[in-house]
Amino acid sequence: MDKENLAEEKGEPKAEPKGSAEAILAAVDDVNQAPDDVGAEEAVPKAAVPRGKGRGTVFGSTGIAHIRATFNNTMVTIADTKGRVCAWSTAGRAGFKGSRKSTAFAAGVVGQEAARQALARGVREVEVRVQGPGAGRETAIRSLQSSGLQITMIKDVTPIPHNGCRPRKRRRV
Repeated sequence: MDKENLAEEKGEPKAEPKGSAEAILAAVDDVNQAPDDVGAEEAVPKAAVPRGKGRGTVFGSTGIAHIRATFNNTMVTIADTKGRVCAWSTAGRAGFKGSRKSTAFAAGVVGQEAARQALARGVREVEVRVQGPGAGRETAIRSLQSSGLQITMIKDVTPIPHNGCRPRKRRRV
């Protein structure tokens, strides 16, 4: 048995001279094979692929919930530990307008909406960071917990000036 017959028995292709046109065409055909020939995965229908920014991103089970409670609004943003935002909501997005945005009830609705989005994306436990003097601080935390998120830590990150900018004038009612 010579080398060519031995190679055919093993299932290997015949060795051809390097410079021949047939060898070059065979090499090009191997490179240009369709993905179906190589054994690639099945094609996914377009409807099954999530569309839009961040829809296909997989988030971890832990995250950070930033609650910003101002005098006029309450904003809840839930991000993963790398800082990528996976869910957010505000009182305006929840349908409240004007002075109703600054209420504790609006903050509860905002917390529930953000928690629902985060749970849908795979976040299960959060570390809460609260900022600002608003009325919805505690209500937003309670709504996150009642929606099914496990709270591991609560931290107040409200910035306190060391005699920085001049404050607003006192309110006279």
